[in-house]
Amino acid sequence: MDLTESDSDYGNWMSALSEELWDIPLSNLAIPGSHDTMSYCLDITSPLVRSESDAFRILDGLFYCLTRPVIYRWATTQEKDIVEQLQAGIRYFDLRIAHKPNDKSDELYFTHVIYTHVTVLETLQKIASWLDSHPKEIVILACRNFQGLSEKLHEAFIYSLRRTFASKLCPHTEAVVTLRHLWSLRYQVVLSYDDQTAARHNELWPAIPYLWANKPTAEGLIDYLEWQKSEGRPDGFFVAGLNLTAGRCFIASHPHESLRSLSVENWDGVRQWLKEQRPGPGHSCLNIIAGDFVGLIPFCHLIIALNKKLIPASQSHGD
Repeated sequence: MDLTESDSDYGNWMSALSEELWDIPLSNLAIPGSHDTMSYCLDITSPLVRSESDAFRILDGLFYCLTRPVIYRWATTQEKDIVEQLQAGIRYFDLRIAHKPNDKSDELYFTHVIYTHVTVLETLQKIASWLDSHPKEIVILACRNFQGLSEKLHEAFIYSLRRTFASKLCPHTEAVVTLRHLWSLRYQVVLSYDDQTAARHNELWPAIPYLWANKPTAEGLIDYLEWQKSEGRPDGFFVAGLNLTAGRCFIASHPHESLRSLSVENWDGVRQWLKEQRPGPGHSCLNIIAGDFVGLIPFCHLIIALNKKLIPASQSHGD
């Protein structure tokens, strides 16, 4: 297994792309993403999210000292914080957002089985600040898996999004979404919002499909993604998830494992497959490719390098 390749600093990779790629739609480029972006800061003492079953909630209440370390090991999918992920080259962020039960404030948190320490608003402000200092980098923020938000909270959150990113937001009605065009208008944020509330706001894009294998091995993951490729790529943006998933039976039968160790053990097989992929508009081409443990699993530079495969086709088209 080779984990020696570095994802140390790709903070300006979009602006450093060859000019032949500046007029290709972003939905046809290879873009690194992080799955469950904010799980690096889970609060092990927080309640379970609302969507967990009553049976699991009872089990967690009775055996809290046993369940919480297990939850933490398998729900943590990232170790780098949001700015470190940006600097490593991540440009798609999987943001799962919730309002805590019985919380009288309007504060929102990120979730993955449990809630995060950090709030949504402070994280968005960090992204906006980073973009200020990287004016040619574009991010795709996927706000999804909402839990516990009333219509009033959705509208308040959307207002906060508009205020935080302001003129950086690219409207979903924009016909041309290429680097050159976005740079010319100083747009830096494509904001996907997976709720019907989004329909009332021109700045918000619809949900972005995420191809999720729900498998604990590289072989199962690759088989699923190859099957999806054979079915043809969706129109527009879409995500191929490299993330492995362990069900509760798997977790119970592997007491000394964690999602981290599982991801590292399977990386070599995923890496070989990833190198063979191609971005573009073709039937089996990929677009956003998201994974776990950014940095520890050095996939960003491999995904960015896939864009070189588009350059000969681009030059040929121009002749």
